[in-house]
Amino acid sequence: MFEKDISKEALNDLPLQRYEGKIIVVTEIDKVAQAVEEINRHPVVGFDTERRPSFNKGEFHSISLLQVAIPEKAFLFRLKFTGFPKLLTSIFTNSKIKKVGVGIKDDLIFLQQIAPFEPHSMIDLNEIAADLAIKCSGARKLTGLILGYRISKNQQISNWDLPKLSDKQLNYAALDAHICLAIYQKLAHWGYL
Repeated sequence: MFEKDISKEALNDLPLQRYEGKIIVVTEIDKVAQAVEEINRHPVVGFDTERRPSFNKGEFHSISLLQVAIPEKAFLFRLKFTGFPKLLTSIFTNSKIKKVGVGIKDDLIFLQQIAPFEPHSMIDLNEIAADLAIKCSGARKLTGLILGYRISKNQQISNWDLPKLSDKQLNYAALDAHICLAIYQKLAHWGYL
C-alpha cells in the first residue's frame, strides 16, 4: 500500500499541509472538564507536546503545551495556565482510549514530571513503523509516506511560553497531534493494525 522509505527530495516535493479542523485553545482550568469530556467520547486520539526550546547547556523547560486531536478538532492545553490537573491526566490513564503519538517516550517522561500518573493504551507510531519494516521514523517522514503530504517543522523551536501563541504556532501544534491520529487511522483502514 505504501513505500517503506522516502528520500528528503521526495518528501520536499509533496504538497505542504495546513490543519483544516477546529482549534480549541484551553487556557482556563474551568474549561478543561468540557474538553476532557469531549475527548473521552473517542476511542483513539492523537497527541503531542511542545516545550520552550533550551539553547544553553543544563537549561530545561517544562512542557508548555499538550495537544490532543480528535476527528475534525484539536484541543491545545496551555499547561502554563491550566497546570496538569488529575482531570487532564485521566486521558492518559484511561485504558479505553488509545493515545497515539510519535516518539512518545520523552513526552510521557516530561508529563510525569509535572504530575505522576500511570499511562495506559499508549501507541508510538515509531514502534509501529519499525514493526512494519518502515525504514524511517518521525512525524515528518511518516506523514509523507502514509498521508502523502508534507508538514512544516518551522514552529517547532518557537517560544511556547508566550502569553499568546501565533496562528502559525497554533496551526503547527494542532497539525502535529492530528497527523498522529490520521496516520493511525490510515494504517488501521489498510489492515496493518
